[in-house]
Amino acid sequence: MMTNVKQRYIAAVFAAALGLALMPGLAACGGGEPEPQPTAVPTAMAAPTVGSASTETVAPPEPTATMAPATVAAPAPTVAPAEPTATAQPVPPPPTPTPAMSAAEQQAALEAYAAEHAGGPGAIFVGDVSQLMGPPPHESLMLDFPETVYTQVSAAALFGLPGLPGQGFIYGSDYYRGLLDKANLANPTELTSSGESFEIQHVCSNRNLPHCVLIESYWAPNLAERTNGQVQLSVTSLSELGLAGPEMLDQVADGTLDMAGIFTGYVSKDYPNLELLSLYGLASDWESSYLIVTELAPDIDRMMRDISGGAYVLNRNWSAGYDNWFFSREPLPTAADFQGRKIRSSSESMSDFIRGMGAEPVRLSAAEMYAALQSETVDTAATPAMWGLTLRLSEVADYMAGPLVRFTYTNNIVNKDVWDEMPADLQQIMIEEGAKVELEALRLAPYHNFIALEANKQAGLKVQPFTEGTLRHIDEVVVPEHVLSGWLGRLGYPENGQEVVSIFNEKVGPYSGFRINADGSIERVAATKGPRAQ
Repeated sequence: MMTNVKQRYIAAVFAAALGLALMPGLAACGGGEPEPQPTAVPTAMAAPTVGSASTETVAPPEPTATMAPATVAAPAPTVAPAEPTATAQPVPPPPTPTPAMSAAEQQAALEAYAAEHAGGPGAIFVGDVSQLMGPPPHESLMLDFPETVYTQVSAAALFGLPGLPGQGFIYGSDYYRGLLDKANLANPTELTSSGESFEIQHVCSNRNLPHCVLIESYWAPNLAERTNGQVQLSVTSLSELGLAGPEMLDQVADGTLDMAGIFTGYVSKDYPNLELLSLYGLASDWESSYLIVTELAPDIDRMMRDISGGAYVLNRNWSAGYDNWFFSREPLPTAADFQGRKIRSSSESMSDFIRGMGAEPVRLSAAEMYAALQSETVDTAATPAMWGLTLRLSEVADYMAGPLVRFTYTNNIVNKDVWDEMPADLQQIMIEEGAKVELEALRLAPYHNFIALEANKQAGLKVQPFTEGTLRHIDEVVVPEHVLSGWLGRLGYPENGQEVVSIFNEKVGPYSGFRINADGSIERVAATKGPRAQ
Protein backbone atom coordinates (compact mmCIF):
# COMPACT_ATOMS: atom_id res chain seq x y z
CA MET A 1 0.00 0.00 0.00
CA MET A 2 1.14 3.50 -0.74
CA THR A 3 1.99 5.25 2.51
CA ASN A 4 0.10 8.23 3.90
CA VAL A 5 3.43 10.06 3.85
CA LYS A 6 3.55 9.89 0.07
CA GLN A 7 -0.08 10.99 -0.25
CA ARG A 8 0.45 13.93 2.08
CA TYR A 9 3.69 14.88 0.35
CA ILE A 10 2.25 14.98 -3.16
CA ALA A 11 -0.88 16.77 -1.97
CA ALA A 12 1.28 19.34 -0.21
CA VAL A 13 3.40 19.92 -3.31
CA PHE A 14 0.31 20.70 -5.33
CA ALA A 15 -1.22 22.82 -2.60
CA ALA A 16 1.98 24.84 -2.38
CA ALA A 17 3.00 25.01 -6.03
CA LEU A 18 -0.47 25.72 -7.33
CA GLY A 19 -1.14 28.16 -4.52
CA LEU A 20 2.01 30.25 -4.67
CA ALA A 21 -0.23 33.31 -4.56
CA LEU A 22 0.06 32.83 -0.79
CA MET A 23 3.43 34.52 -1.22
CA PRO A 24 2.83 38.23 -1.82
CA GLY A 25 5.50 38.77 -4.44
CA LEU A 26 4.15 36.22 -6.89
CA ALA A 27 1.70 38.81 -8.16
CA ALA A 28 4.71 40.54 -9.68
CA CYS A 29 4.66 37.89 -12.39
CA GLY A 30 1.78 39.84 -13.96
CA GLY A 31 -1.82 39.10 -14.80
CA GLY A 32 -3.26 36.60 -17.18
CA GLU A 33 -0.97 33.72 -18.08
CA PRO A 34 2.48 35.14 -18.83
CA GLU A 35 4.71 32.71 -20.67
CA PRO A 36 8.32 32.72 -19.49
CA GLN A 37 10.89 32.00 -22.15
CA PRO A 38 13.06 28.92 -21.69
CA THR A 39 16.28 29.17 -19.76
CA ALA A 40 18.83 30.46 -22.23
CA VAL A 41 22.52 31.19 -22.21
CA PRO A 42 24.05 32.91 -25.24
CA THR A 43 26.94 31.15 -26.89
CA ALA A 44 29.27 33.99 -26.02
CA MET A 45 28.16 34.44 -22.42
CA ALA A 46 28.68 37.74 -20.71
CA ALA A 47 29.96 37.59 -17.18
CA PRO A 48 26.95 37.16 -14.89
CA THR A 49 25.96 40.13 -12.79
CA VAL A 50 25.83 39.22 -9.14
CA GLY A 51 23.11 41.19 -7.43
CA SER A 52 22.80 41.83 -3.74
CA ALA A 53 20.75 39.66 -1.45
CA SER A 54 17.18 40.64 -0.73
CA THR A 55 16.72 43.02 2.17
CA GLU A 56 13.96 40.80 3.48
CA THR A 57 15.26 38.80 6.41
CA VAL A 58 14.24 35.26 7.21
CA ALA A 59 15.03 33.73 10.55
CA PRO A 60 16.93 30.46 10.26
CA PRO A 61 15.12 27.37 11.54
CA GLU A 62 16.07 25.61 14.71
CA PRO A 63 18.52 22.76 14.03
CA THR A 64 16.81 19.42 13.45
CA ALA A 65 17.94 15.91 12.75
CA THR A 66 18.55 16.92 9.15
CA MET A 67 19.93 20.40 9.81
CA ALA A 68 23.51 20.64 11.07
CA PRO A 69 23.84 22.91 14.14
CA ALA A 70 26.10 25.91 14.06
CA THR A 71 29.72 25.95 15.18
CA VAL A 72 30.16 22.21 15.00
CA ALA A 73 33.13 21.00 13.05
CA ALA A 74 32.02 19.08 9.98
CA PRO A 75 32.48 15.34 10.55
CA ALA A 76 33.96 13.08 7.94
CA PRO A 77 31.32 12.14 5.38
CA THR A 78 29.76 8.71 5.60
CA VAL A 79 29.46 8.61 1.82
CA ALA A 80 33.08 7.59 1.56
CA PRO A 81 34.84 6.27 -1.52
CA ALA A 82 34.94 2.53 -1.96
CA GLU A 83 37.94 0.66 -0.61
CA PRO A 84 40.83 0.90 -3.09
CA THR A 85 40.83 -1.80 -5.74
CA ALA A 86 42.63 -2.32 -9.02
CA THR A 87 40.16 0.08 -10.61
CA ALA A 88 39.94 2.53 -7.73
CA GLN A 89 40.17 6.16 -8.69
CA PRO A 90 42.94 8.02 -6.89
CA VAL A 91 42.37 11.63 -5.97
CA PRO A 92 45.56 13.51 -6.87
CA PRO A 93 47.11 15.10 -3.78
CA PRO A 94 47.92 18.79 -3.69
CA PRO A 95 51.37 19.17 -5.26
CA THR A 96 52.61 21.51 -2.55
CA PRO A 97 52.26 20.37 1.08
CA THR A 98 50.22 22.80 3.14
CA PRO A 99 50.26 23.17 6.90
CA ALA A 100 47.66 21.03 8.65
CA MET A 101 44.77 22.94 10.17
CA SER A 102 43.10 21.96 13.40
CA ALA A 103 39.37 21.27 13.41
CA ALA A 104 38.78 24.61 15.13
CA GLU A 105 40.87 26.46 12.53
CA GLN A 106 39.02 24.75 9.69
CA GLN A 107 35.66 25.62 11.22
CA ALA A 108 36.70 29.24 11.71
CA ALA A 109 37.91 29.45 8.11
CA LEU A 110 34.66 27.93 6.80
CA GLU A 111 32.59 30.36 8.86
CA ALA A 112 34.63 33.26 7.48
CA TYR A 113 34.15 31.94 3.92
CA ALA A 114 30.40 31.55 4.51
CA ALA A 115 30.11 35.10 5.83
CA GLU A 116 32.10 36.51 2.89
CA HIS A 117 29.94 34.75 0.28
CA ALA A 118 26.57 34.99 2.03
CA GLY A 119 23.61 36.17 0.00
CA GLY A 120 24.83 35.26 -3.48
CA PRO A 121 26.87 32.89 -5.65
CA GLY A 122 29.25 30.78 -3.60
CA ALA A 123 27.14 30.91 -0.43
CA ILE A 124 27.49 27.77 1.71
CA PHE A 125 25.77 26.39 4.79
CA VAL A 126 27.87 26.38 7.93
CA GLY A 127 25.12 26.68 10.53
CA ASP A 128 23.07 29.62 9.17
CA VAL A 129 20.76 28.58 6.34
CA SER A 130 19.62 32.18 5.77
CA GLN A 131 23.08 32.89 4.30
CA LEU A 132 22.08 30.75 1.29
CA MET A 133 19.40 33.25 0.28
CA GLY A 134 20.34 35.36 -2.74
CA PRO A 135 20.50 35.50 -6.53
CA PRO A 136 22.08 32.81 -8.71
CA PRO A 137 25.26 33.23 -10.79
CA HIS A 138 23.27 33.88 -13.96
CA GLU A 139 19.91 35.61 -14.27
CA SER A 140 18.46 32.86 -16.46
CA LEU A 141 18.61 30.54 -13.44
CA MET A 142 15.68 32.52 -11.97
CA LEU A 143 13.58 31.14 -14.88
CA ASP A 144 12.30 34.62 -15.78
CA PHE A 145 10.72 35.26 -12.40
CA PRO A 146 11.54 38.63 -10.79
CA GLU A 147 14.21 38.60 -8.11
CA THR A 148 11.65 39.48 -5.42
CA VAL A 149 9.68 36.36 -6.33
CA TYR A 150 12.88 34.33 -6.58
CA THR A 151 13.76 35.34 -3.02
CA GLN A 152 10.32 34.52 -1.64
CA VAL A 153 10.06 31.18 -3.40
CA SER A 154 13.56 30.28 -2.23
CA ALA A 155 12.55 31.07 1.34
CA ALA A 156 9.42 28.92 1.06
CA ALA A 157 11.42 26.05 -0.43
CA LEU A 158 14.17 26.25 2.19
CA PHE A 159 11.98 26.70 5.25
CA GLY A 160 8.79 24.99 4.06
CA LEU A 161 5.14 25.93 4.00
CA PRO A 162 2.21 24.47 5.93
CA GLY A 163 2.06 20.85 4.81
CA LEU A 164 5.25 21.06 2.76
CA PRO A 165 8.57 20.38 4.51
CA GLY A 166 11.55 22.55 3.73
CA GLN A 167 14.69 21.26 2.06
CA GLY A 168 17.15 21.78 4.89
CA PHE A 169 17.88 18.05 4.66
CA ILE A 170 20.31 18.90 1.84
CA TYR A 171 22.63 20.96 4.01
CA GLY A 172 22.69 18.74 7.09
CA SER A 173 23.56 15.66 5.06
CA ASP A 174 26.85 13.79 5.18
CA TYR A 175 27.18 14.27 1.43
CA TYR A 176 27.00 18.07 1.72
CA ARG A 177 29.57 18.14 4.50
CA GLY A 178 31.79 15.92 2.34
CA LEU A 179 31.52 18.47 -0.48
CA LEU A 180 32.71 21.21 1.87
CA ASP A 181 35.81 19.12 2.56
CA LYS A 182 36.32 18.27 -1.13
CA ALA A 183 36.08 21.95 -2.13
CA ASN A 184 38.99 22.66 0.25
CA LEU A 185 37.57 26.12 0.91
CA ALA A 186 39.66 26.69 4.02
CA ASN A 187 42.99 25.87 2.37
CA PRO A 188 42.71 25.91 -1.45
CA THR A 189 45.40 24.26 -3.54
CA GLU A 190 48.17 26.56 -4.70
CA LEU A 191 48.68 26.93 -8.46
CA THR A 192 52.24 25.90 -9.40
CA SER A 193 51.90 25.08 -13.10
CA SER A 194 52.53 27.65 -15.79
CA GLY A 195 52.43 27.62 -19.58
CA GLU A 196 50.00 24.69 -19.77
CA SER A 197 46.99 24.72 -22.09
CA PHE A 198 44.00 22.39 -21.73
CA GLU A 199 40.85 23.07 -23.73
CA ILE A 200 38.19 20.61 -22.57
CA GLN A 201 34.83 20.37 -24.29
CA HIS A 202 32.08 19.27 -21.94
CA VAL A 203 29.02 17.62 -23.50
CA CYS A 204 25.90 18.47 -21.54
CA SER A 205 22.41 17.10 -22.14
CA ASN A 206 21.09 20.55 -23.12
CA ARG A 207 23.09 23.71 -22.51
CA ASN A 208 19.90 25.65 -21.62
CA LEU A 209 19.14 23.46 -18.61
CA PRO A 210 20.09 24.94 -15.23
CA HIS A 211 22.86 22.47 -14.43
CA CYS A 212 24.46 23.12 -17.83
CA VAL A 213 24.08 26.88 -17.36
CA LEU A 214 25.94 26.53 -14.06
CA ILE A 215 28.87 24.82 -15.75
CA GLU A 216 29.12 27.56 -18.35
CA SER A 217 28.44 30.59 -16.14
CA TYR A 218 30.08 29.49 -12.89
CA TRP A 219 32.44 26.51 -13.08
CA ALA A 220 34.14 27.41 -16.37
CA PRO A 221 35.06 31.04 -15.49
CA ASN A 222 36.10 30.12 -11.93
CA LEU A 223 38.31 27.33 -13.23
CA ALA A 224 39.90 29.59 -15.83
CA GLU A 225 40.59 32.24 -13.18
CA ARG A 226 42.16 29.84 -10.68
CA THR A 227 44.41 28.28 -13.32
CA ASN A 228 45.38 31.57 -14.97
CA GLY A 229 43.62 30.45 -18.13
CA GLN A 230 45.49 27.15 -18.36
CA VAL A 231 42.26 25.11 -18.18
CA GLN A 232 39.42 26.26 -20.43
CA LEU A 233 36.08 24.45 -20.13
CA SER A 234 33.53 24.90 -22.91
CA VAL A 235 29.98 23.53 -23.01
CA THR A 236 27.99 22.03 -25.86
CA SER A 237 24.71 20.12 -26.10
CA LEU A 238 24.05 16.57 -27.23
CA SER A 239 21.97 17.83 -30.13
CA GLU A 240 24.74 20.17 -31.31
CA LEU A 241 26.96 17.12 -31.81
CA GLY A 242 24.19 14.97 -33.28
CA LEU A 243 24.23 12.62 -30.28
CA ALA A 244 21.24 10.99 -28.60
CA GLY A 245 22.81 9.98 -25.27
CA PRO A 246 23.28 6.17 -25.18
CA GLU A 247 26.70 6.42 -26.87
CA MET A 248 28.18 9.03 -24.52
CA LEU A 249 29.85 6.77 -21.97
CA ASP A 250 31.58 4.69 -24.63
CA GLN A 251 32.73 7.83 -26.44
CA VAL A 252 34.30 9.26 -23.30
CA ALA A 253 36.03 5.91 -22.82
CA ASP A 254 37.51 5.85 -26.33
CA GLY A 255 38.45 9.55 -26.35
CA THR A 256 35.88 10.72 -28.91
CA LEU A 257 34.56 13.02 -26.17
CA ASP A 258 36.78 14.84 -23.66
CA MET A 259 34.18 15.05 -20.93
CA ALA A 260 30.45 14.48 -20.58
CA GLY A 261 27.59 14.50 -18.11
CA ILE A 262 26.22 10.95 -18.06
CA PHE A 263 22.54 10.30 -17.39
CA THR A 264 22.46 6.65 -16.38
CA GLY A 265 19.03 6.18 -17.93
CA TYR A 266 20.45 6.89 -21.39
CA VAL A 267 23.08 4.16 -21.11
CA SER A 268 21.04 1.64 -19.14
CA LYS A 269 20.31 -0.67 -22.08
CA ASP A 270 24.00 -1.47 -22.46
CA TYR A 271 24.92 -1.04 -18.79
CA PRO A 272 21.94 -2.06 -16.63
CA ASN A 273 24.01 -1.96 -13.42
CA LEU A 274 24.04 1.83 -13.73
CA GLU A 275 20.26 1.83 -13.94
CA LEU A 276 20.30 1.50 -10.17
CA LEU A 277 20.33 5.33 -10.19
CA SER A 278 17.39 5.64 -12.62
CA LEU A 279 14.60 3.36 -11.41
CA TYR A 280 11.33 5.28 -11.53
CA GLY A 281 8.63 5.33 -8.88
CA LEU A 282 10.72 4.26 -5.87
CA ALA A 283 11.07 7.56 -4.03
CA SER A 284 8.07 9.05 -2.23
CA ASP A 285 9.56 12.50 -1.58
CA TRP A 286 12.55 14.71 -2.38
CA GLU A 287 14.39 13.90 0.83
CA SER A 288 14.26 10.14 0.25
CA SER A 289 15.30 10.61 -3.37
CA TYR A 290 18.25 12.79 -2.37
CA LEU A 291 19.44 10.44 0.37
CA ILE A 292 19.15 7.39 -1.89
CA VAL A 293 21.30 8.88 -4.65
CA THR A 294 23.92 10.27 -2.28
CA GLU A 295 24.29 6.84 -0.66
CA LEU A 296 24.69 5.32 -4.12
CA ALA A 297 27.33 7.86 -5.23
CA PRO A 298 30.50 5.80 -4.55
CA ASP A 299 28.96 2.72 -6.17
CA ILE A 300 27.93 4.61 -9.31
CA ASP A 301 31.40 6.19 -9.51
CA ARG A 302 33.07 2.79 -9.32
CA MET A 303 30.82 1.29 -12.00
CA MET A 304 31.45 4.21 -14.37
CA ARG A 305 35.21 3.94 -13.88
CA ASP A 306 35.12 0.23 -14.65
CA ILE A 307 32.97 0.70 -17.77
CA SER A 308 34.88 3.67 -19.14
CA GLY A 309 38.39 2.27 -18.81
CA GLY A 310 39.38 4.40 -15.83
CA ALA A 311 37.81 7.73 -16.86
CA TYR A 312 37.84 10.16 -13.96
CA VAL A 313 34.46 10.77 -12.27
CA LEU A 314 34.90 14.42 -11.40
CA ASN A 315 31.64 15.60 -9.86
CA ARG A 316 27.84 15.64 -10.19
CA ASN A 317 25.30 17.86 -11.90
CA TRP A 318 22.43 18.16 -9.44
CA SER A 319 19.22 18.11 -11.43
CA ALA A 320 16.61 19.90 -9.34
CA GLY A 321 13.12 20.33 -10.75
CA TYR A 322 13.41 16.84 -12.21
CA ASP A 323 10.19 15.28 -11.01
CA ASN A 324 8.93 13.44 -14.09
CA TRP A 325 5.61 14.46 -15.63
CA PHE A 326 3.50 13.29 -18.55
CA PHE A 327 2.86 16.13 -21.02
CA SER A 328 -0.11 15.61 -23.33
CA ARG A 329 -3.07 17.16 -25.15
CA GLU A 330 -5.47 15.11 -23.02
CA PRO A 331 -5.66 14.82 -19.22
CA LEU A 332 -4.06 11.71 -17.70
CA PRO A 333 -4.89 11.68 -13.98
CA THR A 334 -5.82 7.98 -13.84
CA ALA A 335 -4.21 4.73 -14.94
CA ALA A 336 -7.19 4.15 -17.25
CA ASP A 337 -6.30 7.34 -19.15
CA PHE A 338 -2.91 5.82 -20.07
CA GLN A 339 -4.35 2.78 -21.81
CA GLY A 340 -3.15 2.42 -25.41
CA ARG A 341 -1.29 5.73 -25.56
CA LYS A 342 2.08 6.20 -27.24
CA ILE A 343 4.38 7.87 -24.74
CA ARG A 344 7.86 9.22 -25.29
CA SER A 345 10.43 7.50 -23.09
CA SER A 346 14.09 8.31 -22.34
CA SER A 347 15.22 5.08 -20.68
CA GLU A 348 14.55 1.39 -20.18
CA SER A 349 13.15 1.98 -16.70
CA MET A 350 10.74 4.66 -17.94
CA SER A 351 9.65 2.31 -20.72
CA ASP A 352 8.89 -0.34 -18.10
CA PHE A 353 6.89 2.21 -16.12
CA ILE A 354 4.90 3.19 -19.21
CA ARG A 355 4.11 -0.45 -20.00
CA GLY A 356 2.97 -0.93 -16.42
CA MET A 357 0.51 1.91 -16.96
CA GLY A 358 -0.91 0.16 -20.02
CA ALA A 359 0.72 2.41 -22.64
CA GLU A 360 3.32 1.93 -25.37
CA PRO A 361 6.77 3.49 -24.90
CA VAL A 362 8.49 5.24 -27.82
CA ARG A 363 12.21 5.97 -27.34
CA LEU A 364 13.00 9.51 -28.48
CA SER A 365 15.76 11.94 -27.62
CA ALA A 366 14.91 15.16 -25.86
CA ALA A 367 15.52 17.09 -29.08
CA GLU A 368 12.78 15.05 -30.81
CA MET A 369 10.11 15.54 -28.13
CA TYR A 370 8.60 18.83 -29.28
CA ALA A 371 8.19 17.75 -32.92
CA ALA A 372 6.82 14.34 -31.91
CA LEU A 373 4.08 15.93 -29.81
CA GLN A 374 3.38 18.52 -32.48
CA SER A 375 3.01 15.90 -35.23
CA GLU A 376 1.17 13.50 -32.89
CA THR A 377 3.80 10.82 -33.45
CA VAL A 378 3.36 10.35 -29.71
CA ASP A 379 0.35 11.23 -27.58
CA THR A 380 2.37 12.06 -24.52
CA ALA A 381 5.93 12.87 -23.49
CA ALA A 382 7.40 11.69 -20.19
CA THR A 383 10.04 14.19 -19.10
CA PRO A 384 11.12 16.29 -16.10
CA ALA A 385 9.28 19.51 -15.34
CA MET A 386 12.45 21.50 -16.03
CA TRP A 387 12.82 19.90 -19.47
CA GLY A 388 9.19 20.70 -20.23
CA LEU A 389 9.88 24.34 -19.46
CA THR A 390 13.16 24.54 -21.35
CA LEU A 391 11.76 22.79 -24.44
CA ARG A 392 8.56 24.91 -24.45
CA LEU A 393 6.26 21.89 -24.32
CA SER A 394 3.41 24.21 -23.31
CA GLU A 395 3.19 25.06 -27.03
CA VAL A 396 2.36 21.47 -28.00
CA ALA A 397 0.68 20.11 -24.85
CA ASP A 398 -2.17 21.25 -22.64
CA TYR A 399 -1.79 19.04 -19.56
CA MET A 400 0.92 17.61 -17.35
CA ALA A 401 0.07 14.68 -15.09
CA GLY A 402 2.14 13.22 -12.29
CA PRO A 403 4.57 13.45 -10.68
CA LEU A 404 7.16 10.74 -10.34
CA VAL A 405 9.31 12.28 -7.61
CA ARG A 406 12.96 12.63 -8.56
CA PHE A 407 15.86 14.61 -7.03
CA THR A 408 18.92 13.30 -8.81
CA TYR A 409 22.15 13.99 -10.64
CA THR A 410 24.18 13.15 -13.69
CA ASN A 411 27.89 12.32 -13.40
CA ASN A 412 30.61 14.39 -15.08
CA ILE A 413 33.40 12.13 -16.26
CA VAL A 414 36.66 13.00 -18.02
CA ASN A 415 38.49 10.78 -20.50
CA LYS A 416 41.40 9.01 -18.76
CA ASP A 417 44.10 10.23 -21.18
CA VAL A 418 42.86 13.84 -20.97
CA TRP A 419 42.89 13.64 -17.19
CA ASP A 420 46.26 11.93 -16.87
CA GLU A 421 47.93 14.59 -19.04
CA MET A 422 47.08 17.34 -16.55
CA PRO A 423 49.61 18.27 -13.85
CA ALA A 424 48.55 17.37 -10.31
CA ASP A 425 47.89 20.96 -9.22
CA LEU A 426 45.53 21.59 -12.15
CA GLN A 427 43.75 18.31 -11.46
CA GLN A 428 43.25 19.22 -7.82
CA ILE A 429 42.02 22.72 -8.65
CA MET A 430 39.54 21.24 -11.12
CA ILE A 431 38.32 18.87 -8.39
CA GLU A 432 37.90 21.71 -5.92
CA GLU A 433 36.06 23.92 -8.41
CA GLY A 434 33.89 20.94 -9.34
CA ALA A 435 32.90 20.54 -5.70
CA LYS A 436 32.14 24.26 -5.51
CA VAL A 437 29.76 24.07 -8.46
CA GLU A 438 27.98 21.17 -6.72
CA LEU A 439 27.63 23.30 -3.60
CA GLU A 440 26.17 26.07 -5.73
CA ALA A 441 23.77 23.69 -7.48
CA LEU A 442 22.53 22.46 -4.11
CA ARG A 443 22.09 26.06 -2.96
CA LEU A 444 19.77 26.67 -5.92
CA ALA A 445 18.05 23.26 -5.81
CA PRO A 446 15.18 24.17 -3.46
CA TYR A 447 14.11 27.02 -5.73
CA HIS A 448 14.26 24.90 -8.87
CA ASN A 449 12.45 21.98 -7.24
CA PHE A 450 9.71 24.33 -6.12
CA ILE A 451 9.37 26.64 -9.11
CA ALA A 452 9.68 24.20 -12.05
CA LEU A 453 6.05 23.16 -11.71
CA GLU A 454 4.79 26.70 -11.22
CA ALA A 455 6.72 27.99 -14.25
CA ASN A 456 5.07 25.36 -16.48
CA LYS A 457 1.70 26.36 -15.04
CA GLN A 458 2.42 30.01 -15.77
CA ALA A 459 3.25 28.97 -19.34
CA GLY A 460 -0.32 27.69 -19.72
CA LEU A 461 -0.17 24.00 -18.81
CA LYS A 462 -2.94 22.53 -16.68
CA VAL A 463 -1.47 20.43 -13.88
CA GLN A 464 -3.29 17.26 -12.92
CA PRO A 465 -2.04 15.24 -9.94
CA PHE A 466 -2.30 11.48 -10.11
CA THR A 467 -5.38 10.22 -8.27
CA GLU A 468 -4.99 8.13 -5.13
CA GLY A 469 -6.01 5.08 -7.12
CA THR A 470 -3.30 5.77 -9.70
CA LEU A 471 -0.70 6.17 -6.96
CA ARG A 472 -1.74 2.84 -5.43
CA HIS A 473 -1.49 1.19 -8.84
CA ILE A 474 2.02 2.58 -9.30
CA ASP A 475 3.12 1.49 -5.83
CA GLU A 476 1.52 -1.94 -5.81
CA VAL A 477 1.76 -2.99 -9.48
CA VAL A 478 3.90 -0.79 -11.72
CA VAL A 479 7.02 -0.58 -9.54
CA PRO A 480 7.35 -4.22 -8.41
CA GLU A 481 5.89 -5.98 -11.47
CA HIS A 482 7.34 -3.79 -14.21
CA VAL A 483 10.07 -1.34 -13.11
CA LEU A 484 11.98 -3.66 -10.76
CA SER A 485 11.18 -6.84 -12.67
CA GLY A 486 12.28 -5.26 -15.96
CA TRP A 487 15.56 -4.16 -14.39
CA LEU A 488 16.22 -7.64 -13.00
CA GLY A 489 15.58 -9.08 -16.45
CA ARG A 490 18.17 -6.79 -18.03
CA LEU A 491 20.66 -7.74 -15.33
CA GLY A 492 20.03 -11.43 -15.97
CA TYR A 493 19.29 -11.89 -12.27
CA PRO A 494 19.63 -14.15 -10.33
CA GLU A 495 22.38 -15.70 -12.49
CA ASN A 496 24.01 -12.24 -12.83
CA GLY A 497 23.85 -8.92 -11.04
CA GLN A 498 24.08 -10.21 -7.47
CA GLU A 499 26.39 -7.38 -6.40
CA VAL A 500 24.22 -4.54 -7.66
CA VAL A 501 21.08 -6.15 -6.24
CA SER A 502 22.83 -6.35 -2.86
CA ILE A 503 23.55 -2.61 -3.16
CA PHE A 504 19.86 -2.02 -3.93
CA ASN A 505 18.77 -3.96 -0.85
CA GLU A 506 21.28 -2.15 1.35
CA LYS A 507 20.88 1.42 0.10
CA VAL A 508 17.57 1.76 -1.75
CA GLY A 509 15.34 -0.75 -0.04
CA PRO A 510 15.35 0.97 3.38
CA TYR A 511 13.86 4.11 1.78
CA SER A 512 11.56 2.49 -0.80
CA GLY A 513 10.16 -0.43 1.19
CA PHE A 514 11.12 -3.01 -1.46
CA ARG A 515 13.49 -5.94 -1.16
CA ILE A 516 14.75 -8.24 -3.93
CA ASN A 517 15.17 -11.85 -2.81
CA ALA A 518 17.84 -14.32 -3.95
CA ASP A 519 15.37 -16.07 -6.25
CA GLY A 520 14.40 -12.80 -7.98
CA SER A 521 11.09 -12.35 -6.19
CA ILE A 522 10.24 -8.91 -4.84
CA GLU A 523 8.73 -8.34 -1.43
CA ARG A 524 7.43 -5.39 0.54
CA VAL A 525 9.37 -4.57 3.70
CA ALA A 526 9.11 -1.82 6.25
CA ALA A 527 10.90 1.39 5.31
CA THR A 528 13.53 2.07 7.95
CA LYS A 529 15.06 5.30 6.59
CA GLY A 530 13.76 8.64 5.40
CA PRO A 531 10.30 10.18 5.89
CA ARG A 532 8.51 6.89 5.11
CA ALA A 533 10.05 5.41 8.25
CA GLN A 534 8.47 8.08 10.44
